[in-house]
Amino acid sequence: MKVLDLTRLLPGPYATMILADLGAEVLKIEDPGAGDYMREMGPRLGRESVWFHAVNRNKKSMRLNLKAPQGREIFLRLVREFNVLIESFRPGVMERLGLGYEILSSENPRLVYCALSGYGQDGPYSRRPGHDINYMAVAGALGLTGHREGPPVLPGVQVADLSGGLMAVVGILAAYVKSLTTGRGAYVDVALTDTVVSWMALYLTQYLAGAGEPHRGTEELNGGRACYNIYATRDGCYVSVGNLEAKFWETFCSVAGRPDLLPLQHREDDEARQAVQEFFSSKTRAEIMELFGTVDTCIEPVLDVSEVPEHPQIKARNLFMELPTREGSITTVAQPLKLRGVEVKADFPAPGAGEHTAEILRRLGYREQDIEALKSAGVAG
Repeated sequence: MKVLDLTRLLPGPYATMILADLGAEVLKIEDPGAGDYMREMGPRLGRESVWFHAVNRNKKSMRLNLKAPQGREIFLRLVREFNVLIESFRPGVMERLGLGYEILSSENPRLVYCALSGYGQDGPYSRRPGHDINYMAVAGALGLTGHREGPPVLPGVQVADLSGGLMAVVGILAAYVKSLTTGRGAYVDVALTDTVVSWMALYLTQYLAGAGEPHRGTEELNGGRACYNIYATRDGCYVSVGNLEAKFWETFCSVAGRPDLLPLQHREDDEARQAVQEFFSSKTRAEIMELFGTVDTCIEPVLDVSEVPEHPQIKARNLFMELPTREGSITTVAQPLKLRGVEVKADFPAPGAGEHTAEILRRLGYREQDIEALKSAGVAG
């Protein structure tokens, strides 16, 4: 699989990194100006963004001015060679560049074209700007997150961005597999908001089926039940309790020496949660984990980011990798898929902006003097 990647920031680069990790050839197409904004965001390793490295390994980069006629022609030549294109512009941008799906599919009928956007390619919000927080808000997920009677709380990770990126991978792979047998590509419309709405299936179906409107901090899985909640420990840390099943709650109560808590499992009132909290407030997090760490109950510590790499389960799963960069080696999160019987290729670092421009142009048949002329004219860089 060969992928042209016209995306920026997080959702698209996360999607194409997954494809690259799985063996696809991914070429980032960046404009000669700002390029991928993620290069300038977040903490830095020397001159480079750590965040950019986190989602752009195993890719190449080419700087190309798609507004210039020569840049457009180079891009069309690339489209004829590649199987997949993914872009994250607002609807209409590719058409204004003369590079819409109809034109590109006429150049390469097998092309799988994925349009990844905030609100999708149609509807009254299709051209509206937004970020993860906005898509979460519109989908209802933000309104369900937080304590009852309190304000909505931002999740610690970008749910819409990352889930949308993952959905783009699903759509691309499905369309690509089909193209291998039909010889025809497809147009894949992925909206970050749509993806979050699909993740709201339990709560939205509950409401639409007439079983009651879910609310923040009152439901079985968002902090309403005493048996499925977060509790503070004596030392100011926190533990997660997920004892939905009776057997797990019974084990918790037995080991805690608190049979009086048995009837409180599915209680939704403050009094029940406070009774459980009193038990956890009597012990440190370490004492809680020593008490429950080897018994059949669903209690785990709420870890800070600095504690995650040292957790024994995380270490056993080899979820981190060393990645060389131009500024030195960094440790980053590895591909989570564990595939047996699949050859694993060596990883390489995120590319510099336009690092492979000349290489790609040579591959297309351009001579050295042509490449220099294109760079001088601001067409490529």
